[in-house]
Amino acid sequence: MATIYAIFVGQPRTITDENGTWRSSIFREPVEKEVAVSTRGLAGDRVADTKNHGTPDQAVCCHALEHYAHWNAVYGLTGEQALGPGGVGENFTLAGISEDEVCVGDVYAAGTARVQVSGPRVPCRKQDRKLGLSGFRERTLETLRTGFYAHVLEPGVVRPGDEWRLEERPRPRLTQRRINACAHHRFDVELAGELLETPELAEGWKKILGHLLSRR
Repeated sequence: MATIYAIFVGQPRTITDENGTWRSSIFREPVEKEVAVSTRGLAGDRVADTKNHGTPDQAVCCHALEHYAHWNAVYGLTGEQALGPGGVGENFTLAGISEDEVCVGDVYAAGTARVQVSGPRVPCRKQDRKLGLSGFRERTLETLRTGFYAHVLEPGVVRPGDEWRLEERPRPRLTQRRINACAHHRFDVELAGELLETPELAEGWKKILGHLLSRR
């Protein structure tokens, strides 16, 4: 059984590091009690980069708990340096599920809310910058451990420990891993065409695939 292991929300903040000053909501904080989920996302959560984030298709950002054990092993991180839930700025850290098992269009019960998977997350350099790990984005794309987004079909409330329960699966062939592999590893013209005709896939992803297809 998959569960919502942890929940995180955040607000835009300005960060200064050795590379300068930047602004992001990636430093999200854990929520220990129930939180409302609406079509705009989680209560108390707001994105900084409204050009690339914040659409209804990106209302909830999800990441697999198991990925953190992988990265800790790859980078040799232990103790206080070890990565854990919320490390890459997700809203939901999910236990017991991965990109191999989640399909675009999947409808899940999350607490009293219902959400639908809209496509994989596209990792950005802000993850590298937050974590301070060299080549993290490239390794994320190599392993396709990206996480994914969902939009909200029915608002409700959710709390840590709630079940992440599959209710509908209209596109069983279109896993997050297959979509990622098509864009980041080996482009599949036939699959890209199918995805472009998939109404549940986020428009942002259709733009990515359409651009890749136009270059063929």
